[in-house]
Amino acid sequence: MTDATPAGKPTLLMAEDEEDTASLIRFLLERAGYHVVHASDGHQAQHLIDTLAPPSLVLLDIMLPHVSGLQLLPYIRNKTEWQRVPIIMLTADSSEHDIQQALATGANDYMVKPFNPRELTARLSRFLKVAA
Repeated sequence: MTDATPAGKPTLLMAEDEEDTASLIRFLLERAGYHVVHASDGHQAQHLIDTLAPPSLVLLDIMLPHVSGLQLLPYIRNKTEWQRVPIIMLTADSSEHDIQQALATGANDYMVKPFNPRELTARLSRFLKVAA
């Protein structure tokens, strides 16, 4: 189910449109031993979902150009080979309605930006241990 690079690093798909935030997350996660594949908008994320082997985990922003994270959730969950991939929403959207909708639609967890880097890596580790 999980995809790892030849070096054995778990692969994470990150959908994040804010370039500074994406660079920070990539830096943190690569330093923690992950291989990060980045989509900068919803269309690119959808293309990667269609063409990549399922990653170890998906980090998904809600507010993406073209296709929102809330629209991508059912898209991911409807793909048989991606159904068990953990999805963590990482977004500035703290709306109770959107949190409930994301969790009901298939997200495994929800974090609001700004985020604590240690908390993010701890949550990733928790899901990747369960997935392994």
